[in-house]
Amino acid sequence: MRDFQFSGRSPVLATNGMVATSHPLAAQEALAILKAGGNAADAAIAGAVLLGVCEPHMTGLGGDCFALIKPAGSDEVTTLNGSGRAPAGVDADALRDAGLTKIEAGHPASITVPGAVDGFCRLSEKFGRLGLDRSLAPAIHYFDEGVPVAPRVSRDIAPLGDQMNDAAREYYLKDGRAVSLGERFPLPGQAEVLRRIAQDGRDAFYDGEVLEDMLGTLGSIGGMHTAGDFATTEATWGTPIIGDYGGHEVLEHRPNGQGITALLLLNILKNFDLKSFGHGSAKRLHIFAEATKLAYDARNRFLSDPDHMTRLDHFLSNDTAERLAALIEPTKAMASPTALSEDVHKDTVLITVVDRDGMAVSLIYSIFASFGSGIASSKFGILFHNRGSGFNLTPGHPNEVGPGKRPMHTIIPAMRKTNGIVDMAFGVMGGQYQATGHARVLTNLIDFGMDPQEAIDAPRAFADPIDGTLQVEAGFSDSICAELETFGHKVVRPDGPIGGAQIIQMDRERGVLIGASDPRKDGCAIGY
Repeated sequence: MRDFQFSGRSPVLATNGMVATSHPLAAQEALAILKAGGNAADAAIAGAVLLGVCEPHMTGLGGDCFALIKPAGSDEVTTLNGSGRAPAGVDADALRDAGLTKIEAGHPASITVPGAVDGFCRLSEKFGRLGLDRSLAPAIHYFDEGVPVAPRVSRDIAPLGDQMNDAAREYYLKDGRAVSLGERFPLPGQAEVLRRIAQDGRDAFYDGEVLEDMLGTLGSIGGMHTAGDFATTEATWGTPIIGDYGGHEVLEHRPNGQGITALLLLNILKNFDLKSFGHGSAKRLHIFAEATKLAYDARNRFLSDPDHMTRLDHFLSNDTAERLAALIEPTKAMASPTALSEDVHKDTVLITVVDRDGMAVSLIYSIFASFGSGIASSKFGILFHNRGSGFNLTPGHPNEVGPGKRPMHTIIPAMRKTNGIVDMAFGVMGGQYQATGHARVLTNLIDFGMDPQEAIDAPRAFADPIDGTLQVEAGFSDSICAELETFGHKVVRPDGPIGGAQIIQMDRERGVLIGASDPRKDGCAIGY
């Protein structure tokens, strides 16, 4: 239990249902769905879609989603992959011939077909109780009326706007500037789209006037997208991949999400006695950073569309993890994980809901970069994601951009089992950080005995695979940073907090739900 003489939050306890997400309005409306007789699937859809106007730079109808679903009365978890595919007309050779070495946000190839709407429709149909129209009703209201801009949202969107097309500037800015704290922000064009989806289902988005609006905009920037690409978009059902840590099973979504990276990272960490290092010690941060470098290097080598990924067993092997762990030096940072691990690899906005019947959903929904591609459709203002930036242009690579392929995704919902029983639904936001975030939260809980809120609140560090720095939050002292620098890390203080997280634990024995929400965001955990 936390020391109440210091600032902080306590975990939230309830018995009949609980929601944890990054904006209080979305949490409130999702809980209202539960109170009205809806289940966790109905509530997750309601809260997630509403986040599209509460956090418009983070998510929206032009994005993708992934979910893990634990049905009532069962501990067999189902996964939903609501990520879209590259258009059939995309050509990697043509992109390379045009001088591209990577796919930047805003380039037509960065916009894969939005998959989230199809995912929500299928989730409602298979697992929902009240119907899609009821789940979308709160979002329709607030997209029409507007939502006051929350503090974290105001901070995140203030520097942005220059990269947008004219339609995005019209719909997502106010008089050419970012909306500010407390200003009401509506998206009435998308409210109309949601009304049509509520009435006619997925076809209202993937066909007809809404499709024409999207195709018109995509065509105007040189996109290869066709009506056929949208018509064939289909979210897919599956089963999770499972790892273990500290006597618990960790359930992650299969590729093309990076949940597999979290499992590899945890497998590497199993080779070290993290508890003996101390929670906030430089040595623990160092081992975490080095393990992260190796796990993300493996991700970048192998992770791809599941139809093109051939090294799943290698990725999940304890032998692979042990060989990678052996490359980590106790007090020396590695310069190049790629060079060191070559021999090992020779063979390459979140919402969590639990209802009174025990159904649990962990759902993550995103447009990738802040404001995604920066391209919005002219009539309805649908902001397209830039998930195609997750592809690469390396010839023959499993994640090379190609017709109909799904790109590597950073977004990953998760659950945990103890003694074969699902006892936690959770997720960590933050782009590249998410796999490290899963491992960080789980080791806080398991190795250091923290409650869910403490595990989320604890300071974070991240070995960024893009720029090679070790980002260290302000919660760690300057002396810790100095010690890490003696190990050879390039330590930086990040401009803002690292990621965000939501957790709901299920204490089956006592019939209690225990929720936690990250103070790095504007949201909360609430129950009844």
